[in-house]
Amino acid sequence: MLLVIDIGNTKIKTAVFEQDKLLDKRSFDKSEALKIIEKIFRNFSKIKYSISSSVGKDNFELLDLLKSRTNYINIDHTSKFPFLNKYSTPKTLGVDRMVLMSGAALLYPRKNILVIDCGTCVTYDFLSIKGEYFGGAISPGLQMRYKALHTFTEKLPLLKNELPSDLIGNSTNESIYSGVVNGLMFEIEGFISQYSLKFQDLTIILTGGDTDFLAKSLKSTIFAHSNFLLESLNALFHYHKNIKC
Repeated sequence: MLLVIDIGNTKIKTAVFEQDKLLDKRSFDKSEALKIIEKIFRNFSKIKYSISSSVGKDNFELLDLLKSRTNYINIDHTSKFPFLNKYSTPKTLGVDRMVLMSGAALLYPRKNILVIDCGTCVTYDFLSIKGEYFGGAISPGLQMRYKALHTFTEKLPLLKNELPSDLIGNSTNESIYSGVVNGLMFEIEGFISQYSLKFQDLTIILTGGDTDFLAKSLKSTIFAHSNFLLESLNALFHYHKNIKC
């Protein structure tokens, strides 16, 4: 059994895999990490391997626990990846984006792929049919947009996610919902449209914490994979295991 761990900007996500079968999935605050990982080990005593990636600072207590209980792989900029990285500043590229591109390369081989990750930020990453990664785009996620409107104005309220009832907001709250949610929808549809014009037979993968919220309103044909980063870590583990054989 394999434990995969995605350490994000605000949350930690974990999954337990047996080969490609997802047995358990969790999301929790970083402060709960040791307690919940210990519980996972108790519930799944056959976990022998672990793999993790992080976009923030390392939790050394957590890493020590993983090293003591499993055969552990840490994914960082020095790791081997199953694609050709043509990003002009590879050392500044987020490890989470590299993991997603690894999943795209391993799970959707020989395709033009646009991965859209809707989390704290929205990232757009493109992998060519030749397995070449060129980059993409980064923009504010939904929660960041709500917080920006509230923080940088005197009177606009801080709202929670809600689908707008109409394109034309007839109240302040509805206007914010329309601007934030429809604005991001138009952005995503615009990126998909432009990439589709440039690259034939484009496969689009939507992932991240806001996947389910956004997927039902998008008009483009997409694969909605809220667990894609965890699945990508699982695929990357088997890739590393095979290249060591």
